[in-house]
Amino acid sequence: MRVVFRTDSSLKVGSGHVMRCLTLAERLREQGAQVLFICRDLPGNVNTLIEQGGFELCCLPFNKDLSTPLDWNRHAQWLGSSWQQDAIETSKCLSGWGEPADWLIVDHYALDINWETELKSEFKKIMVIDDLADRRHDCDLLLDQNFFTCFEMRYNDLVPDHCLKLLGPQYSLLRPDFSRVRENLRQRTGAIKKILVFFGGSDPTDETTKALEAFQLLNRPDIHVDVIVGIGNQKRAAVKALCDGLPQVSYHCQINNMAEMLAETDLCLGAGGSTSWERFAMGTPSLLIAVADNQEEHLRDLDRAGLVLSLGRSDQVGRDKIVSQVKKLLSDSELLLRMEKSGLALVDCLGTQKVAEAVSSMCAEQ
Repeated sequence: MRVVFRTDSSLKVGSGHVMRCLTLAERLREQGAQVLFICRDLPGNVNTLIEQGGFELCCLPFNKDLSTPLDWNRHAQWLGSSWQQDAIETSKCLSGWGEPADWLIVDHYALDINWETELKSEFKKIMVIDDLADRRHDCDLLLDQNFFTCFEMRYNDLVPDHCLKLLGPQYSLLRPDFSRVRENLRQRTGAIKKILVFFGGSDPTDETTKALEAFQLLNRPDIHVDVIVGIGNQKRAAVKALCDGLPQVSYHCQINNMAEMLAETDLCLGAGGSTSWERFAMGTPSLLIAVADNQEEHLRDLDRAGLVLSLGRSDQVGRDKIVSQVKKLLSDSELLLRMEKSGLALVDCLGTQKVAEAVSSMCAEQ
């Protein structure tokens, strides 16, 4: 089986799309798949992680002087080119990869039915990974791992009738270490002795610094704080300097043991997005901030379901609000334990296996 991933990472896009594609790619490679990644060389990308993972990578050029309006959908500017030019450049990458691929797996908010239809003849099947349900797709398989009210109906009229839809957190793309760590989770008591701060790979609004300043105001030297940043974080040097000046804070950059870190944590302060499923899988109670427009509805629904506490949009959250909510949780162990239980029930760590099996079985049916 030959599989091509078209995804991107950047300061605007973040790193989550690439990271979840890498998780699925690793699983497919274990099943014998040959994998190619096609990614644009956007500012702040994490493309080096793809090559470090042993995958073939074809980089599309970044044109910083692009004058063409990018406005075909609300995330069009994230692509760094017109969708037509991207389709041409993607096709050129494929021309040097030998025989036609079985699957094209697309994880990109800027791409939709127009781009997919343009490339359809070069693949046997197309899969789309999406979170937004805001545009039409020409695909055979669609994955949306998010939790929303009535999520089963989100893609009505947006995909072809024959499309297989894998919807909900039961299909969360998690690395194998999450399943391993979950087998030996410690028993939490509802006390907060360790807090983890992680706002994604790039954290463009610098929520990490805001959180650290809040912990300074909290003034609880008995609580240890682990701070994680990604290599795409342009302010990581300043964050490290701030962490080094706080005795109860430890700094970590681009870790590969997130499952263990979450399992050892009593409370996570972070953003919405794909890391939510990692927190649930480890039963880690979460205090979350929406750092992108597409996270607001998602976090509201999670909050209403009792799965997290949402602080709202980042531009409406200051240090004082963080301090207030952490103090609330410090005196409400029952709420923390309920969030732990609900998260564990929602995500079972088998999602990557389920998705990979669907991809493989549809390929075998051809």
